[in-house]
Amino acid sequence: MPRSSEITALLVDWSKGDKTALDKLFPLVERELHRLAHSYMRKENPDHTLQTTALVNEAYLRLVDQRNTRWQNRAHFFGIAAQIMRRILMNYARDRVRLKRGGDAIQVSLSEVDLVSGTKASELLALDEALEKLSAIDERKAKVVEFRYFGGLSVEETAEVLKISTITVTRDWNMAKAWLAREITREL
Repeated sequence: MPRSSEITALLVDWSKGDKTALDKLFPLVERELHRLAHSYMRKENPDHTLQTTALVNEAYLRLVDQRNTRWQNRAHFFGIAAQIMRRILMNYARDRVRLKRGGDAIQVSLSEVDLVSGTKASELLALDEALEKLSAIDERKAKVVEFRYFGGLSVEETAEVLKISTITVTRDWNMAKAWLAREITREL
């Protein structure tokens, strides 16, 4: 397991324009990105057509494209990676719902319709909508949810990224979970 300081140093070098730092960085973070993607995919339906490796690759391409990001440390990097993976999955779910509602205008028989994944996609979209509402009310609590739930960051890592205390992260996490649960039950 690479040291956090080694990853942070490479991130800083990459931010400063050192392209070789990126080449050295990816092998060090690839396993953790796979773990993060696997944690996301575990929450999806088993028949989900997007695979863990495809999610990692798509997230990596978007991370590499981050031009104006000044990477602070390992936790900051994985926090951004978590947000990117969440957005990829949200876009995927929206596309599935759109297609399910006739967006592609292809006729299929009822036996070909995947009812379970539509339900899961709707739940994921409800969570995303509730998280967007929470972000409008309290952006920090929304970030805590993104980093903890979607990103798999620990309380300590979330506190480090957001530059707040661990007690504040725990308090925000508990309040956000309760608020989201109430909001989602209204939407479903």
